[in-house]
Amino acid sequence: MILRTQRLAWLVAAAMVAASCTDDAAGSEAAGTTPETAPPATADSEPDADPPPATEADPPPPTTDADPPPATEADPPPAAEADPAPATTDAPPASDAPREYDLSAVSPVVQDFVDERGLNGAGLIVVHRDDGVIHHEHWGEFDEDRISLVASSSKMLTAGVLLHLQDEGVLDIEAPVADVAEWGTGNPTVTPAQLLSNSSGLVGLLPDPAYGPYLCQYLAVGTLQECAADIFTTDLDDGDIISPDTEFRYGGAQWQVAGAVAEVASGRSWAELIEEIYVEPCGLEALAYNNHFTQIGTGGFDYPVEFDGDPTTLDPTANPNMEGGAYVTTGDYGKLLLMHLRGGRCGDVEVLSQEALDAMHGDRIAAAYEGDAGIATGYGLGWWVDRTTGRISDGGAYGSVPWLDLEDGYGAYLVIEADSGLGNELAQQLYDLIDDAVNAA
Repeated sequence: MILRTQRLAWLVAAAMVAASCTDDAAGSEAAGTTPETAPPATADSEPDADPPPATEADPPPPTTDADPPPATEADPPPAAEADPAPATTDAPPASDAPREYDLSAVSPVVQDFVDERGLNGAGLIVVHRDDGVIHHEHWGEFDEDRISLVASSSKMLTAGVLLHLQDEGVLDIEAPVADVAEWGTGNPTVTPAQLLSNSSGLVGLLPDPAYGPYLCQYLAVGTLQECAADIFTTDLDDGDIISPDTEFRYGGAQWQVAGAVAEVASGRSWAELIEEIYVEPCGLEALAYNNHFTQIGTGGFDYPVEFDGDPTTLDPTANPNMEGGAYVTTGDYGKLLLMHLRGGRCGDVEVLSQEALDAMHGDRIAAAYEGDAGIATGYGLGWWVDRTTGRISDGGAYGSVPWLDLEDGYGAYLVIEADSGLGNELAQQLYDLIDDAVNAA
């Protein structure tokens, strides 16, 4: 087992370094970001790509203007004696009728993008706080059952688990990890909030995605607790860590630690937490976590095509990857975005309090230490914050781009199975199209 683990560690190290070097050489990354974690483009930056293809919208549910009058048992009076009854209708006022959203411009953009870039497909779901799913479409090999690995689009899901536990009163994200886990004494002042805002002072994904002391985050062997303890107590990172809440260091092993804190605080495994917090109350069909990096693919930032929508290609693991190990369908992710728009509720069940949502969506690094995550870009708990537009997002290495417009009350989830450069390029072409359609309804 030790030899296998070492072999896997060297594999992921070599593959991820190669991937990051390739992307750097191509000039596709912004300074200080990785291919999978580059912050979303802002109004201050030029889009990287031509506008993406559009998508077909699901038609709105049929509506009726009036209910038929109830049947009567009385014989009608003779026609000659009956006065014609005035016409009546039970239709609601026009203002109460469901809004219609014209998203027809989206489909050709997405289709053209898929064709021109040789992609295997794409998926898009758009949800509205008041009207639910207002658009759901797939292209190429994708359909509503397509399950995709979403890499860093896992982060807002992971952060939500810890915020839910805080709502339950079993975890305080502002208290030191050492208050929860024995191994927390390795970094005695670090809090879960700092972990979830990439501000813990631990080494992030850069400058070395395959940073030696933290390699367990990519391995499907061992447990989440063992990995977190190794990360938090090693002395091999002593020369590389800094004080918490002094610098934004995106991603990496700090997320693995956050997941382990959730397990300790709750007394439940990560798989149990996902099932209880998201899957059951929100009626999800596919959401789960694994650690695919050394099981399939190269371990780098290109989509592992061997997955092909089938989670059974992965062996079960007790050490799921917290920042990038989720897989999900478009419909499931759309339900979770809708939950964020509806005060944290899935139906009658409160998944997250409004206070928890405000903490996740807010620009924590600005408030905590006047930090920034790029030009005009902030970061909350699992969400990038565009300080120009107010849009929040959680893009992933493989091309998934979820975003929320909290002011206008809608969100969208775009997914391709390629890389973050292409995903962000397509999203840039869709932002205004979707925004215009929503605000015109």
